[in-house]
Amino acid sequence: MAIREILEVPDPRLKQVSKPVESFDDDLKTLVEDMFETMYDAPGIGLAAIQVGVPLRVLVIDLQPEDEDAEPEVCTAHGGHHHTHRPTKREPRIFVNPEIVHPSEDVAVYQEGCLSVPEIYADVERPAAIRARWQDLEGNVHEEEMEGLLATCLQHEIDHLEGILFIDHLSRLKRQMALKKLEKLRKAA
Repeated sequence: MAIREILEVPDPRLKQVSKPVESFDDDLKTLVEDMFETMYDAPGIGLAAIQVGVPLRVLVIDLQPEDEDAEPEVCTAHGGHHHTHRPTKREPRIFVNPEIVHPSEDVAVYQEGCLSVPEIYADVERPAAIRARWQDLEGNVHEEEMEGLLATCLQHEIDHLEGILFIDHLSRLKRQMALKKLEKLRKAA
């Protein structure tokens, strides 16, 4: 297992179209393990293989929801105010050669961010629900109806496979503002 470097805009590799996975072998398993380790370390909730420089149609997603069964933890991080929050639980999901077979007519707007466009967030409108089809690490085919954050996240990650970033969905002006802000943040760092 290894943490891999995450490509950031304007790396031209992020614009390339990823190739379908044909061999479901140990290399693929290693790639996926590394992708999870990289994503959790970042931390993020989704990662496409191209974001670690591998142009294959592989995605990992873990929304890391709050664990309803866990004891709430008392957090004093914010200026000494006590508040409780539940620890998150891991629900890692792997999508190989994913596709959207049926997007809904209804749209939903979520504020999206991306590990390849660090610290920039913007509202993106996408189909609110989708039917998705993909393969697992053994090559078996799965289909599922998805909505909410999972549907949004999967669509965002599938975009990466086509060389599309979430800021590409914004108006030209908003995209330029986002990229300028990113430049400023980088200079400050």
